[in-house]
Amino acid sequence: MAKRVFLIVLDSCGIGEAPDAQNFGDKGANTVGSISKSKEFNIENLKNLGFSEIDGLSYLGKGNLKSEVARLREKSKGKDTTIGHWEIAGIVSEKPLPTFPNGFPKELLDEFSRLTGRGVLCNKPYSGTEVIKDYGEEHLKTGALIVYTSADSVFQIAAHESIVPPETLYEYCRIARKLLVDNLGVGRVIARPFEGEYPFKRTPRRHDFSLEPPEDTILDELKAKGFDVIGVGKINDIFSGKGLTEYTYTKNNNDGMEKTLEYQKKDFNGLCFINLVDFDMVYGHRNDVDGYAKALSDFDKWLPSFIKNMKSEDVLIITADHGCDPGDESTDHTREYVPFIMYGENIEPKNNGTVDGFTFVADTVKKLLLG
Repeated sequence: MAKRVFLIVLDSCGIGEAPDAQNFGDKGANTVGSISKSKEFNIENLKNLGFSEIDGLSYLGKGNLKSEVARLREKSKGKDTTIGHWEIAGIVSEKPLPTFPNGFPKELLDEFSRLTGRGVLCNKPYSGTEVIKDYGEEHLKTGALIVYTSADSVFQIAAHESIVPPETLYEYCRIARKLLVDNLGVGRVIARPFEGEYPFKRTPRRHDFSLEPPEDTILDELKAKGFDVIGVGKINDIFSGKGLTEYTYTKNNNDGMEKTLEYQKKDFNGLCFINLVDFDMVYGHRNDVDGYAKALSDFDKWLPSFIKNMKSEDVLIITADHGCDPGDESTDHTREYVPFIMYGENIEPKNNGTVDGFTFVADTVKKLLLG
């Protein structure tokens, strides 16, 4: 039995194409494979735990096996953040969340405009940095909101903070969230504030408004039994606050790692669930191979400081929610296996091979905390 479990999701750190990758347009995708070729790539501490012992990662070179490891295959019909995290927490989504490759229906946007009092620009799949370059100046002139999507199940609203203050943008997102239900029920409505002059710069005041999980997760079960359930980063947004007893947002990976160390110093009993988003948002979606490699290397450098301060009843789990291969032509998420590493004083080193279901994580956390 453990007292505290620290579950860290390296957002989008896929480790090779899943068997059904071709069904998602992702044949050949391999996030770690792409970044491993970068001069910035150095993950000796992860390899020392057993990362390179995971199925399909022997090309990284020999490491050690000081933890329990596995390669996890997603069961849910999707490759997005929401579905990936829900499955990590115990929910398998048999039906994919809706996507809108041709934009959102006119009737929806007309009602959205009526309720917000603002027009709409774009309404098509777009890169988040390119969309503000192409529509930012028109937005400044007209005040119309930049609405766009991607290959993922998202409704994104970009607005300059001088035209639409973040809190107002969040309110517009809440309006959209209420409209986007049933067949329009996207996984996330995302506020994308930006600032400055052309070509503009996105600010760290992004905020996600997710669908509420359709059923209880391991978070709800732990909370109901009196455990602490702490979310760090966008965990609160992904689960729409459901099952959490406490949460904090983060500005970037470094802030997330610092806040994880702060929680490590606190006395709590339960789960600390952490999402490190920069891998996906800053590097994967921007096809920045070197940036992604450096970010993972920075996490690797941080890891010993966390392990050094682990207590005898602490357990560390490291995993991911999907891939986002920065070496791929697309800037979208990729359907990949994800790693599972579990380390602690009382964890026996073991290689589980390849396991069906990210739900393996929820099952493991349940066993650790509930027996």
